[in-house]
Amino acid sequence: MNTHSETGIEIRPLTALEEFERCVVLQLEVWGYSDGDLIPRRVFLVAQRIGGQVLGAFDGDTIVGFAMALPGYRNGHAYLHSHMLAVLPDYRNGGLGRRLKLAQRDDALARGFDLMEWTFDPLEIKNAHLNIARLGAIARRYKADFYGPSSSPLQGGLPTDRLYAEWWLKSPRVANILAGTPEPIETIERITVPHAIYQWKQDPQTRSLAQELQKTNRKAFESAFSRGLAAIGYERDAHGNGTFLLGRWNDEEQGAWS
Repeated sequence: MNTHSETGIEIRPLTALEEFERCVVLQLEVWGYSDGDLIPRRVFLVAQRIGGQVLGAFDGDTIVGFAMALPGYRNGHAYLHSHMLAVLPDYRNGGLGRRLKLAQRDDALARGFDLMEWTFDPLEIKNAHLNIARLGAIARRYKADFYGPSSSPLQGGLPTDRLYAEWWLKSPRVANILAGTPEPIETIERITVPHAIYQWKQDPQTRSLAQELQKTNRKAFESAFSRGLAAIGYERDAHGNGTFLLGRWNDEEQGAWS
């Protein structure tokens, strides 16, 4: 539950070592990582120095969220890989995560990037909805156990399966979604994640249900992507269940990136 107003929260680049150290602390507060999974301040420093992004959300003088991206190169093109975005629990559900992503987009566009990518857990319903329905990213690649074992309690001991989000920053799709006028999509297949997944992951007695769902959905994604489909829409129902909408992604920008 959000207990802080968005009013007065400023987003700006981070450049100082003490700011990067705060990002390390935020990782502990958000994910509860062990030391082995923490990204140290030196990586934030390197990201900022080599053309990536480190943006912070400030409530007064306190950093309450951040987004960090690294420069990437794939299929002959440069892009930004948004590796991590964190918002303190008391500041969630008020749009701050979306504001951080939009600030990343503004900076990327100003520097001539056409694409940002990141990975996300397909079992995280709110995050998937933000990425696809509210930002306009698509997904057409799936990696099982992307990071290997995670020390975060939020992972529930499951493999760290991830979808790759592709955010085509200048595309009509993204422009329309950000303007609140999304174009209709033709859904060919659906992949659903029940809201109960959060309880299943945290309860040892039901964790097997989460594992089976992950395996089932993994096969469904891999099959769909192998047939040229992409996750191009996302819906949430009144009970909090989430559904990926899969269809054809025909934007001309995908050409050399496929």
